Amino acid sequence: MTADTTRHAAQDHTTQDHAAQDHTTPDHDRTGKTVNTETEAEAGTARPSTPPADGERMRRWRMVLGADSAETTGCTLTGQDVAMDGALNALYGGGGGKKPGGRGGGGRSAGLGASAPSVARWLGDIRTYFPSSVVQVMQRDAIDRLGLSALLLEPEMLEAVEADVHLVGTLLSLNKAMPETTKETARAVVRKVVDDLEKRLESRTRATLTGALDRSARISRPRHRDIDWDRTIRANLKNYLTIPGTDGGPDTGTVVPERLIGYGRASQSVKKDVILCIDQSGSMAASVVYASVFGAVLASMRTLDTRLVVFDTAVVDLTDQLDDPVDVLFGTQLGGGTDINRALAYCQSQITRPADTVVVLISDLYEGGIRDEMLKRVAAMKASGVQFVTLLALSDEGAPAYDHEHAAALGALGAPAFACTPDLFPAVMAAAIEKRPLPVPDKETGS
Repeated sequence: MTADTTRHAAQDHTTQDHAAQDHTTPDHDRTGKTVNTETEAEAGTARPSTPPADGERMRRWRMVLGADSAETTGCTLTGQDVAMDGALNALYGGGGGKKPGGRGGGGRSAGLGASAPSVARWLGDIRTYFPSSVVQVMQRDAIDRLGLSALLLEPEMLEAVEADVHLVGTLLSLNKAMPETTKETARAVVRKVVDDLEKRLESRTRATLTGALDRSARISRPRHRDIDWDRTIRANLKNYLTIPGTDGGPDTGTVVPERLIGYGRASQSVKKDVILCIDQSGSMAASVVYASVFGAVLASMRTLDTRLVVFDTAVVDLTDQLDDPVDVLFGTQLGGGTDINRALAYCQSQITRPADTVVVLISDLYEGGIRDEMLKRVAAMKASGVQFVTLLALSDEGAPAYDHEHAAALGALGAPAFACTPDLFPAVMAAAIEKRPLPVPDKETGS
């Protein structure tokens, strides 16, 4: 999201607040819902609404364009708008963070500088003025644009920020440099995000995979309640019989089920082995967070034997920490090189039941090891019966930069590489467990 886009999103939220609260001012939309008609018209999604008054329109443009537009828009900000504009200028103003402080709306020279109190105050301001989704984007921009990563090593900063997956990734990359006084606060921030993700993802994942595990246990003589009618009918269509109608009525037909197909009920025995093999290079930070949460969910299912392996140029098995995703995350080391071949060699050595094993490689595929050996290992695993899944990313952002040549080579081996959102991951795992085609998104990045 660009600086202007963020300013626009923040300003639009401000306009809605004013419209909802100030019902006596003719310059505000009295419906309590403000629509930026110029922007929506450009996007082709304009909705019928009452156009804002000229004064309100100029106010919006002034908030979007910043202090430099005050003369051309002829608009002077007052009240809370001044403080909001100052918070935006501190991040997106031309000063680029060279001067500390600036909370007012006095021009583009405002900035955050390297002052911890100034940043803490700014973090409090943006949480007051803007919704959580905008706050998270502004925090991310502040870290990237103004180099504020070092300030996250201070407990006061961590207590002030809005926690999200990207912040967790930043904290993990700073893990080794983090002082002891900050680590407990950092763990609390990470714990909050992990707990929220587990609440969001666990129930759907368990339900989807439990059904897939039941269906994967096909039996040839099922009880009536265990018959898979869809597969049974399709398997017996050749036995379709036409029955003449009675009393001149139309003919009817029936399928004679010579062979019943069913699935057994879930048992407590392990049915499938799952190995999550996660690239912990810096670009994969969000994927590491999501994969750790999913790993903990899968490990809690008794019918799955789940192993979690992270790698850069070294390989670390974190399976014994899967009961707590926070421990898993703090056991990673984001950054460094990548040796996929070495990681797959370790995973291959852990496979004891190839036909009942799913290996999930999560990586951008920039291989620093031996490329041909990596591909040979994938081919050997697939030939032995292993279900091999390649995910370029496990996040909401889509595919990052990745090695297209390696992705195409894996696709040729029957392991298409594609980016996967957290919401799609349960369906991908269910398909792998049932040995069905994977639900690859429409834009198959691995081809």
